Amino acid sequence: MTTDDTDSGVRLRAADTELTVRPDEGGRLSSLRVGGLELLRQGERFGSFVMAPWCGRTREGRFSNGTTTHQLPVNAGPHAIHGTVRNRPWRLVSADDRSAALVCDLGGGSDAWPYRGRVSQLVELAEDGSGLTLTLGVETLGDSFPAQAGWHPWFLRTLSPEGKDVTIDFTAEWQEERGDDHLPTGHRVPPGPGPWDDCFGMPDGVRVALVWPDELELTVASRTPWVVVYDEQPEAVCVEPQSGPPNGLNTHPRLVTELEPLEISTSWTWRRL
Repeated sequence: MTTDDTDSGVRLRAADTELTVRPDEGGRLSSLRVGGLELLRQGERFGSFVMAPWCGRTREGRFSNGTTTHQLPVNAGPHAIHGTVRNRPWRLVSADDRSAALVCDLGGGSDAWPYRGRVSQLVELAEDGSGLTLTLGVETLGDSFPAQAGWHPWFLRTLSPEGKDVTIDFTAEWQEERGDDHLPTGHRVPPGPGPWDDCFGMPDGVRVALVWPDELELTVASRTPWVVVYDEQPEAVCVEPQSGPPNGLNTHPRLVTELEPLEISTSWTWRRL
């Protein structure tokens, strides 16, 4: 593990893989280089960031906890999007050559979340540099509350100037029908062709393969049954494992209590072609 005082990044290394984690920029993964190839889109909005304590859009920024209704700041048209921790500094708890543990508090100060809690992220590189595992936890430091957690990686569409566009391959049992407001309507439909900004259901766990022909294959996997796939931009594509669908604080609430935190993990594995 190394740090760079000029950018506050924590660099993890294994074999020919180098991963940069930015505690100062929402705990995001800002760079993932495999054999010299950068896989993630660069920039403070990109890389791979944590979505918590909700994922995607929450309708009109409102959700309820029992009989109490809360209003979140809206930042995506009329909706609130991607949680509160992606633009806040995280605290680095520990790090070594291949792993880093970070935490970010919820509630109070500049955080718009109405409950006291904490989000943790553990980043672990495989010893042989062939993959990584990300683990998120959401816990309460007081009252129970509904929550979601997940990741929003921006994978580059092409890895080199002469490289071919990435292909995205997966098999889903259903697709959440998307309304004009980009939120699920509550109906499940057969999976359709892209381009996508859509949530898919995989009851046996998420498994999505990204293939850059003649260069690299990467598989995103998770035990969660929910994934959002987004490929409507020319620069990058997103494969987002998450603990519930968009607007899930209202439609699929997962209550975080003192005895039951929310935990979710994902693995990325790759091989050169």
